[in-house]
Amino acid sequence: MSSVPENVAGRSPERTQVFAYINADNAPLYRTIMRVFTESKQRFLFQLRPQDVLEAVRISVGQETSGQPEIDSGLEQLCEWGNLQKHPDTTSVGTVDDFLKQRYVFQITRHGEAAERALAFFDAAREADGELQSTALADIRYLVQELKQLSREAEPDAGKIHRNLLVLRTRFEDLSASAQAFIERLERSVHLQSVVGARQLIDYGERFVGDVVLAADSIGETIRDLGAAGLERLIQAVAESNVRGPIAATPEGIAAVCDQWRSDWKRFRDWFISHAGRPSNAEMLRERARTLIPALLGVITNTNDRQIHRIDRFNDFRVLARWFAEAESDAEAHRLWRTVFGLCPARHLIINDQTLDEYEARQVPANTSWLEAPPVRIAMRPRDYGRFSPAADLSCIIDRTAEKEKLAAAAHEEALRILSAQGRFGVGGRMRLSELEHLETGEFDLFVGLLGEAVSARVFANEPVEIFSGDGRLRVKLEPTGDGREALILTTNGVFRGPDHWISIEHILSVDGVLR
Repeated sequence: MSSVPENVAGRSPERTQVFAYINADNAPLYRTIMRVFTESKQRFLFQLRPQDVLEAVRISVGQETSGQPEIDSGLEQLCEWGNLQKHPDTTSVGTVDDFLKQRYVFQITRHGEAAERALAFFDAAREADGELQSTALADIRYLVQELKQLSREAEPDAGKIHRNLLVLRTRFEDLSASAQAFIERLERSVHLQSVVGARQLIDYGERFVGDVVLAADSIGETIRDLGAAGLERLIQAVAESNVRGPIAATPEGIAAVCDQWRSDWKRFRDWFISHAGRPSNAEMLRERARTLIPALLGVITNTNDRQIHRIDRFNDFRVLARWFAEAESDAEAHRLWRTVFGLCPARHLIINDQTLDEYEARQVPANTSWLEAPPVRIAMRPRDYGRFSPAADLSCIIDRTAEKEKLAAAAHEEALRILSAQGRFGVGGRMRLSELEHLETGEFDLFVGLLGEAVSARVFANEPVEIFSGDGRLRVKLEPTGDGREALILTTNGVFRGPDHWISIEHILSVDGVLR
């Protein structure tokens, strides 16, 4: 029979102040007491007496910082907040006086335990500070492949499915957290113009985004192959296997478990597969990285330039602004202005002897205004290095005719190779990549350029795409074959290997430049 304070027993879970002890005056003692109850429950000791709590607190702290009155007060306060609950202690009753004297044992509540777990998770996340991991993608790829194989079995193993789904959910959370931490660090570095660890962050980001781009298509294809029907069989098997007992094994309980797994799978699927009007999280990660990494590289370049060229216009204006701000009066500011911006006698002009004699005779101070000073007469003849400078000998001109002819011949040969390659590919016919078999150097360069543009313009791996070449003279159409075959093309540099596709390359301009 339990005894719970009235202000806690009649309170709904939403109004339970289980986090009130975090910011209370005696918060360290409350945290220590709650930690004692959490560790005791892990050792299957659910009920503790005040004396047991006092001894555990002293062992945890390492010194006698609290007495029994402080422990009793802390236990009562935690019961009022709903973190603990107390029950009458009747185990040590030997006499009537012992029965009449109120003694209690204390036990952590479900909400109190949830609050401690939340605080532990918060502390762990704060200490981790967004760890960057790159191994989750390989695990996810393996897990979805295994789920795909299990979905094809007549009677799949429910325990194995459940383990794979649990591990998949954990590794997906790790992947999502790593992606968020990576983008957050990039944005913070760009915003704060910080280069501390920027090079390592960029190197990690290039590898991480590259792995995501390569793995996203494979994982997305496996998810599509798994399909709604195969996934539903797996979820139903897991739900029926995990929900046991005559009370829990109800249609409502099974439906609740299935809904939870469907929600988790939808979140996982949306991370790798794009929908109409909504790109996948993998695509958004790539776009954000493609925007932020060049910006961070610009920050690194600017910082290096400032370190190499320590005197630049930006720093000069900052120093000048500080000097003006530290000027004691307007007169000092005006003197600084004249000194900095060269408001002084024109020293590049020649003053004749008559003007110098006049200045010496009048003894004009240096701070005399130009309006009050005598006029300055300058010589009309320019300096010797002006237009009257003696003409120098002409420098020798090197004849580059032979080099120009070599460059022209190389350009002509390159143009012929490109025209030859365009003539082979630009026939407009539809062919497989595997039918090309062998390509020369010029043909392979043109082919790889067109194929790369077509693949980068494609959003989904199983959809056709049509593009135009950079000069607008070729129309390229790429279509997946859907039979899973592989194309091998021999080149002078090695073997080009990849999934087989239908490709058609067509000229859209005639010789005179008119559209066909």
